[in-house]
Parts: sequence; C-alpha cells; structure tokens
Amino acid sequence: MVADLTDTNTLRSAMVGIECIIHLAARAHVMDDQSSNPMAEYRRINVDGTRAIAKVASQLGVKRLVFLSSVKVNGEQTFENSYTASDIPAPEDPYGISKFEAEQALQEISVRTGLETAIVRTPLVYGPDVRANFLSLISLANSSAPLPFGAITDNRRSLIYIQNLVDLLITVTHHPAAKGHIFLARDGVDLSTAELIRQLRAALGKSARMVAIPSTILRGLLSVLGKRNIGDRLLGSLAIEDQATRDVLGWSPPFSIEDGLKQTADWYLSNKRSRLSHSAEG
Repeated sequence: MVADLTDTNTLRSAMVGIECIIHLAARAHVMDDQSSNPMAEYRRINVDGTRAIAKVASQLGVKRLVFLSSVKVNGEQTFENSYTASDIPAPEDPYGISKFEAEQALQEISVRTGLETAIVRTPLVYGPDVRANFLSLISLANSSAPLPFGAITDNRRSLIYIQNLVDLLITVTHHPAAKGHIFLARDGVDLSTAELIRQLRAALGKSARMVAIPSTILRGLLSVLGKRNIGDRLLGSLAIEDQATRDVLGWSPPFSIEDGLKQTADWYLSNKRSRLSHSAEG
C-alpha cells in the first residue's frame, strides 16, 4: 500500500516488475472539507501524486498507465448536446480542475518519456458499496413516501455500473489502440430523474409513487433550503457520448443499467437487514 502518492521511494518499490498500472487513487468529493486550502490539497494528491506515479513508472519501464479521470473535466452540466472526449475541457470545481491538470501532466510525461497513457473519464459510478449522494438517493427511493419527481422527465443523466467500469479498464490495459486516447464511458442508456427513481424503486420492490411537481418549483424550494447543488444534480442533465470508446476498443458494457441497479438495490437491502439484525441482537 502506498500511503503518500508523492513518496517516490515507496512508489518505486511498489512498481518493480509491473507492466501496466491502473491509477485510481484520488482525493474526491470530500464532504465537509476541513482543509484551509482545498484546491492545494486536491492538487497535491491528484496532480502531484499522478505526476510522481507517471515519472517513476517511466523510469522503471512500465509500459502503460491507465488513469481514471472524471466527466467533471468536461464540465458540470449538459444542455442540448452530450459531452464527448473531443470537447474543450471546462472543469469548474477543485476536483474537476485537479483531474484535468493531472491529465495534462500525464500527457506531457508520455510525450517526453514514451510511457503509454490512456485516460478514462466516467460519470457517476454506482454499485454495491456505493457511498455519498447515490446512497442517499437509494435511501430516498426505499422510503414509502411519494416523491416529487414525477415531472422531471426531460433531463438526462449518464451513469456507469462498477462492473462495466472494471471491464472497460481491463480492456484499456491491453488493447493496442488504447494508447494516447481519452475515453468516456457509460452504461449505454441515460435516465431522467423520474425514470431513475422508478427503476430504483422497482429494484427495491417498491411502487413508483411519484407526484408531478414542476422543476421550477422544486429548484426554488431547494435553493431556499440551501440545497442548490442537489437541485442541479436532480433536475439538470449530465450526459456523455461514448460511441468513440466503443468504436476504438470494440467495447460495450457487459451489464445493462437494469442489471446494475438491481445488484445495487440487492446490496442495499441486504446491508439494511444486516444492520437491523445487529441492532436487535445488541
């Protein structure tokens, strides 16, 4: 285990005899950030750490480095068109900015040293053990209360199931055409908020139970409650186009979004039962 991504001696020991690296480690989505300078901390881990990994990898003769980036490099929201890998990057928050800077550092080292690099940008990744906002959404979907998202049918959100992402990363490690590319990936079907809630509730064994409240009213209420960012995620669109990924790699996700949501819901329900059992025993 490498505790400090900028510790070149530890990195060197960990990389001996390695042919390909999949770099997943990052500072991401820190809730209630206590850092006095969050941007500097994101850069230290996501940019400086990535640069250190790539430098040591090139020195040790590692053939390829696959870097897990984020659609946040493209931006925070889509409107008429989905994001593509060829779009001009427009990151907005410290996480997205640091991921873009890490991509730039990798590309510079690749040109200078010959280290093969491939970058994978993903939307929200979900599956068993999911945390943060998606876990909150599952808990909301598992409630018996009617939810106010019945009218939110025109937005589009891309997602990727963890097993689809793993399959893609494995493909990128060995595919000869992956070198030098930036890949975007998704499950293959973008969902509106209403459809996502409907599918989650179905996977959880619940009826849809949604009421149709206009998005303008919901957005206003969330803004008044200081939850504007949540409103953007629930009511806005963030969609990607990954046809280029499929064409270059001959890849398609092995699991449907229905499969992924079902596996995630089963995990959630199993853990909920386990927590209730432990609580009763205690």
